[in-house]
Amino acid sequence: MDVVNQLVAGGQFRVVKEPLGFIKILEWLFSIFAFATCGSYSGEFTLSIDCVNKTESKRNIKVDFEYPFKLHQEYFEAPTCRGAGATTKVFLVGDYSSCAEFFVTIAVFAFLYSLGALVTYIFLQNKYRENNKGPMIDCIVTAVFAFLWLVSSSAWAKGLSDIKLATDAELIKEQIPACQNTENRCQEVRDPVMSGLNTSVAFGFLNCIIWLGNLWFVFKETGWTAPFMKYPPPAQEKQPAPDTYAPQGQGYAQQDSYGQQGGYQPDYYGQQPEYNQQGYSQGGYSQQGVPTSFSNQM
Repeated sequence: MDVVNQLVAGGQFRVVKEPLGFIKILEWLFSIFAFATCGSYSGEFTLSIDCVNKTESKRNIKVDFEYPFKLHQEYFEAPTCRGAGATTKVFLVGDYSSCAEFFVTIAVFAFLYSLGALVTYIFLQNKYRENNKGPMIDCIVTAVFAFLWLVSSSAWAKGLSDIKLATDAELIKEQIPACQNTENRCQEVRDPVMSGLNTSVAFGFLNCIIWLGNLWFVFKETGWTAPFMKYPPPAQEKQPAPDTYAPQGQGYAQQDSYGQQGGYQPDYYGQQPEYNQQGYSQGGYSQQGVPTSFSNQM
């Protein structure tokens, strides 16, 4: 208990709260569900054969089949309805072990790998990130498993469809000699329960989606996205506004370039020359030829 508390206090279990570790836990759990629902399946269906001679009838014929679904090895005893209580062996049709075993094998290996990766995330994080080899290997293996989940789930879905067809009562009655006689009555009493196998197919495709989604989070850990990342340009510093005006009463603090070069520079705050009778006069402006005072008129 103290060891667990130390690990929690050290933050080593923090990775399970992150998408990388949390999705790995989902991969581990759903892999268990996938191979458990398929690998542990065992089903049966029941047939009834009523012969003309009622003493030869058999109304409770149980037919069992299970993983890995080698149906061609499964058989049941059916009455011939020809007297003397004779029976005949009737075999089911088809061998679907390849797709079922392939699906379960992928699920088991996915379970083992996700468990090992989760332990590495928690206890060997430094080794995992050393030289960036851990994320690269993890990314490649995750991509391979995502592809294998898709292939195995598709193959198993097709195999399950064939199993349902092979255990259909109409197809099986065609293989029973006694059912070829219209005077005898053959019927299926109970259908096999396929809900567990349907669930295994659903878990297979769900695992494919989970592993494919986790591929993105593992890919980001590799650093391969760095060359494709676009960083925003650095913010430019604002230039200070020019001090156009000096304190009040001192006129312009700075002159423009035109005034510095010796061009015309008006003196807005000083007195400007004014025209007199011959031109401008100092102190004010008067029109040419007009006396500036009353004494000039005398």
